[in-house]
Amino acid sequence: MRLTPENKFKKLIVIGDRLLIKPLQSDQKTASGLYLPPGVQEKEKVQQGYVIKHGPGYAIPMPVESEPWKTEEEQVKYIPLQAREGDLAIFLLSGATEVMYENERYFIIPQSAILMLEREEDI
Repeated sequence: MRLTPENKFKKLIVIGDRLLIKPLQSDQKTASGLYLPPGVQEKEKVQQGYVIKHGPGYAIPMPVESEPWKTEEEQVKYIPLQAREGDLAIFLLSGATEVMYENERYFIIPQSAILMLEREEDI
């Protein structure tokens, strides 16, 4: 299967409460007009980027006791995440893991590292 822009992320499965985030390109120039070398703004404690994919959420533990009326093939249930694909996330860099995929830089972060979300649609 050949990866195209349409199916580039279909092969990726994000696990649990994790999010795949594409970081925004930081401005190379400050408000006062100074040009910053690469890497200065990347060292900031807070970053922002767009949510590309997200995991199913927090798994709900199954009860330990076995009951005769239950089937053995019950599906795992999840508490869904607040973040959705396309949201702009402001997150703590200390909780992020940087990964390279298809020669592009992404972050994998837990939902707990997100400080704020911006969503285009009304909440």
